[in-house]
Amino acid sequence: MNEPEGKELRRGWTTGACATAAAKAAYQALLTGSFPEIIEITLPRNGTADFVLTHHGLSQGEAFATVTKDAGDDPDVTHGAEITSTVRLMPKGAGISFKAGQGVGTVTRPGLPILPGEPAINPVPRQMLQTAISEIGDTFGGSGDVEIEVSIKGGEQLAQKTMNPRLGIVGGLSVLGTTGIVRPFSCAAWIASIHRGIDVARATSLDHVVGATGAMSEKAVQTRYQLEDGAYLDMGDFAGGLLKYLRSHPVPKLTMAGGFAKFTKLAQGALDLHSARSSVDFEFLQSLLAEAGAASGLIERTAEANTAKEVLDFSADRGIDLSPYLARRAKQAIKTILRDAPIAVEVFIVDRQGNILGECGFDD
Repeated sequence: MNEPEGKELRRGWTTGACATAAAKAAYQALLTGSFPEIIEITLPRNGTADFVLTHHGLSQGEAFATVTKDAGDDPDVTHGAEITSTVRLMPKGAGISFKAGQGVGTVTRPGLPILPGEPAINPVPRQMLQTAISEIGDTFGGSGDVEIEVSIKGGEQLAQKTMNPRLGIVGGLSVLGTTGIVRPFSCAAWIASIHRGIDVARATSLDHVVGATGAMSEKAVQTRYQLEDGAYLDMGDFAGGLLKYLRSHPVPKLTMAGGFAKFTKLAQGALDLHSARSSVDFEFLQSLLAEAGAASGLIERTAEANTAKEVLDFSADRGIDLSPYLARRAKQAIKTILRDAPIAVEVFIVDRQGNILGECGFDD
């Protein structure tokens, strides 16, 4: 169902915020013997948020609390997931330590903000957890020396829908969030995951990475090359997010692959290839036909076309293959965005079955 026009989308809470609320409630129970009905946490950029517990339990030296994640109107894979923090009292002076419970991953590769061997609880959520423990300790007389184990029900299965396996995060999801707030349909999280993928590729000395717009485009590259999973950066529509970061964090070789329509927009200079945020310029396609030596009647017909694929198809019917010409133009646009970064680029134009229609190689 479509949202009514003008309706404000509802924000939600990050996994890190949910884990923090659960840990704060559990530590309060350890110190007081009872759980609060509502637990308030401090957000990283000021402000507070209130949470209600779904489950909780208390035993000797250990307590757990669960918060059900509400991602608001954001299409988040963890919306509705149960986030549990188990807090255990530790000897005085031990400080705070973190543990990956069921459904939370462990970092195995360098290049991420957390060192290999550590639970995949990112720096800001760690700071949020530390602040929450400190607040409860100050209020109820605790030393703040605890172990916090974070678990996410079903997290291992949900992680397969994320970039975690390719980033070398095994066993589950990451505990994420920089503000504590999920803003609906934000592109920031996707672009951040692309950046982390580049960081991991560089840290593991990969010399060839891939930016593909979707599964079929990625499949085409996999058919051509035997690259490890970490080479595939899950670019989606965010070509600009990929290329701008590579400009300052270069990898020697870059293959970019996508469909005719999306790469038409890329060749035009668009950085976001989503249909709602960029469009095909049919005058650009006319210039492409002219470059391919098309008759004037065919070029004029392009002005009346509805889609880029329509232009591709009727050109093919006249014996003109536009894909190699588009690949060359797209490569030029990519090199312009990369500026002088020391990166060799190739481009594949791919159909919906994963076949390469046209390409412009590293040396072309």
